[in-house]
Amino acid sequence: MQSTESLPPPLPLPPALNLSLPLPPPPPPSIDTSAQQTAQPPPPSPKKKKTAADEEREGKIIFRTVAPDGSDESMILLTGLKNIYQKQLPNMPKEYIARLVFDRNHLAMALIKPPLKVVAGITYRAFLDRRFAEIVFCAVSSTEQVRGYGALLMNHVKDYVISALGVQYFLTYADNFAIGYFKKQGFTTDITLDKSVWVGYIKDYEGGTLMQWTVIPKVVYLRASDIIEAQRKAVRDKIRATAEQEPRTHSGERAFGDQVSIPAENIPGMAEIGWTQDMLRRLGENKAAKMHGPLYGPLKIVVEEMRQNANAWPFVEPVSGVADYYDIIKEPMDISTLGALVENDEYQTVDHFVKDASKIFHNCKIYNEEGTNYVKCAIKLEKWFKERIKTLKADLLYAF
Repeated sequence: MQSTESLPPPLPLPPALNLSLPLPPPPPPSIDTSAQQTAQPPPPSPKKKKTAADEEREGKIIFRTVAPDGSDESMILLTGLKNIYQKQLPNMPKEYIARLVFDRNHLAMALIKPPLKVVAGITYRAFLDRRFAEIVFCAVSSTEQVRGYGALLMNHVKDYVISALGVQYFLTYADNFAIGYFKKQGFTTDITLDKSVWVGYIKDYEGGTLMQWTVIPKVVYLRASDIIEAQRKAVRDKIRATAEQEPRTHSGERAFGDQVSIPAENIPGMAEIGWTQDMLRRLGENKAAKMHGPLYGPLKIVVEEMRQNANAWPFVEPVSGVADYYDIIKEPMDISTLGALVENDEYQTVDHFVKDASKIFHNCKIYNEEGTNYVKCAIKLEKWFKERIKTLKADLLYAF
């Protein structure tokens, strides 16, 4: 699954003021300049940039569910979607894209500029009896990106599949360029949907990362920004009300009395400023927690993503029940062991981590015959892993 929605470019800097220009000549003495100066209107305020939602309200863009029902309008829209996918997703075979777009098992949400110009779309397949849907393609035309179309399009799809189809989950395979977009739309690599529900039903893309979105009950996603703004306003109002209260000072000496120490919750004023016993308890736990090295967090994320990869299932736990395995494999490794080593801060460099992780793929190819499912999984997972490490090293270089 790929997406072409990208981050907006940085705003250009304003041109520097030219302070070397000569001052304008004074007006003729017969003209009352003071009256003119006071009558000058204020400079116009910059116009607020229109959002995708504004364009929808004004009818400049339209969202429409499209099914391959054979009607002329549907064929026009589906052809427009096919053309966008084929252009924006160059790694996908064109014949494969065309076959799925026109397949009767798939639906699409198209973003249209009147009358019938398709500029973005999402194609998906719903498994109604299993209450989930698979996003197959998602793309925005290269000339229409950085306008918020991708987020608004996804919200339309979410509200439609919830209300019309009863879908409660989305699954999709995202490449490294699309992961950021899907995370912004509420997707996660933490797959909680039971494998028995989706394994064998969705398409497996080599090098992709499986991601899941779960319905939040009673949320209308097209109104999500209004809900968030209402929550922010409530927080601001609460802060303002608290700030306007008359400040009070408590005497620490009288609170302690003859005691050397007292429970934090007994200190006057703690409850008034919002501290609870649970917060204080967690604060103590955090102080007692083990301090980890700088690679701990990034490597832990990689291990978890690796564990969730669809091709990782043969390598999650140590091999057991195979009589001669440890006679042949002298340096066994699996994802759980790798995670435990990360947890114990065994890796001071990324290369050391890569060396151990590579044993998983090497051991599999040594022990199993070429062409078996185990070796196929190892090859696919290794390809994903190498790309992920490239991204990790780039992120670490930027961070440090």
